[in-house]
Amino acid sequence: MRRPSTLPDELDPNGFLVRDALASGVDAGRLRRRDLSRPLHGVRTTDTSMSLATAVALVMRRDQHFSHTTALERWGAPLPRAHEGSVHVTTVGAGPLMRRPGVVGHRRRVGDAVVALDTVRVSGPERAWRECAGLLTVRQLVAVGDFLVGHRGPTTVDALAATILPGERFVAVARAAIDLVRVGADSAMETWLRLAVVDAGFPEPELQVEVFDDAGRFLARVDMGWRNMRIALEYDGDHHRERGTFEHDQRRDNSMTVHGWLVLHANRTDIGRPGVLFERLRQAFIARSSVGARA
Repeated sequence: MRRPSTLPDELDPNGFLVRDALASGVDAGRLRRRDLSRPLHGVRTTDTSMSLATAVALVMRRDQHFSHTTALERWGAPLPRAHEGSVHVTTVGAGPLMRRPGVVGHRRRVGDAVVALDTVRVSGPERAWRECAGLLTVRQLVAVGDFLVGHRGPTTVDALAATILPGERFVAVARAAIDLVRVGADSAMETWLRLAVVDAGFPEPELQVEVFDDAGRFLARVDMGWRNMRIALEYDGDHHRERGTFEHDQRRDNSMTVHGWLVLHANRTDIGRPGVLFERLRQAFIARSSVGARA
């Protein structure tokens, strides 16, 4: 079989429009050769793993941008797997909505919250969060909010709250979520653990608690805890199984224990079945209350 002819230099093999290829003199038959994938009508690429969103970005008009969960994904926010496949595109103004397989079209009257992120137009982080009040549960929206206002996040709790306007759709969901958004969670699982602990009736923990010894020397920073009770609660993701991290955790916990802290650990299993963890936490509170009573 004859090798496919080389594409013109002005066409990016990682993704280009069919109309641009034809305008460059490429024969229509060349665009049907097997070395080119078709992730979307009118788009060709040599990248067989090109995502639908990447292909859609090539065909978006100037009055269109990624929104909702697609924008949040671009901002790096944690999303449920059920929302990872759909691509949300908003049209600003009266232009036609994008109607393509796998694409959900939306419309907004103004585009004042649209920003350029890595050369692609997306809803700003605050607007994207508010748009998802109709797609995510309250807890999912809290996890996204925690990420966006975290130490690596692009916004603040006040900025998220400012997007909640009376009379708009899904206001109740957005208000319920913003009341629970906190600065300090490093992962969606930490958010879920915090919410589960509070729902179980425990006092709300402080996040990213810095622990010092009696001389004021820094000992550790823990995911969450109750400073007045000297109880710490850590969520151990998969990376805590790595030898270096595991050894660091042991040294840290030993140091905290010597200085009077109780350190409890939770993992992914505890998120789905937290009964045993809650019982251990209850026992920790009882033990600390007894110590306080004796003192």
